[in-house]
Amino acid sequence: MNESASPIAVITGAGSGIGLATARLLADSGWTIVLAGRREQVLREAASTLPAPAGAAHLVVATDVAERASCGALIERTIAAFGRIDALVNNAGHAPLVPIARHTPEMVREVFAINAIGAADLILAVWPHMSRRKSGRIVNVSSIATVDPFPGFFAYAAAKASVELMVKSIAKEGASAGIRAFAVAPGAVETPMLRSIIPEKSLPKSKALAPETVARVIADCVLGARDGESGRTILVPNP
Repeated sequence: MNESASPIAVITGAGSGIGLATARLLADSGWTIVLAGRREQVLREAASTLPAPAGAAHLVVATDVAERASCGALIERTIAAFGRIDALVNNAGHAPLVPIARHTPEMVREVFAINAIGAADLILAVWPHMSRRKSGRIVNVSSIATVDPFPGFFAYAAAKASVELMVKSIAKEGASAGIRAFAVAPGAVETPMLRSIIPEKSLPKSKALAPETVARVIADCVLGARDGESGRTILVPNP
């Protein structure tokens, strides 16, 4: 099919939290969004709240980033639908809060699969398309835990550190192809994932970041406002 007239952003973990907030900001700026995540109905409900460019509609793709085939299918479906991918936001995450003594090999592999390997699989899948168009932006959502790991984030912090290093490599190798990359590393963000591991009595809402605060940084990276920071990790600390 012909390429979409509006720019296309693929966002994982787009059903809620940072992913949905980012989708809203980009949709408000005229982008068409591909919402990816494991819960298709949640994604559809999220997509229904987004403004759509004239003559375009957002796309929902049920995706498990821990599965390589699912990552490949996400990129293939996007290209089939729109003919282009202008931005990839690797936002899907999994953050069990468990002391090292209670980590299992299976847990470590799952954490890396969702937070790091899935991001790498999507980057590899989108790379030839961005290279062909000589343009693209990739944002990996990391965590301030890479600077100061919260006790219990043994695997999570390590997995997030790896996506920051991916960004450095992308920025160096992708510069000649017009591909820029950024890591955005927030502190604790008021999301369902946060509240699944840390109760409000331990971390009040007033001490957590709003998803929209982090989304604004991601959107700036996608929209070109922070091109001078390609290859860097942008910290977004708690208030």
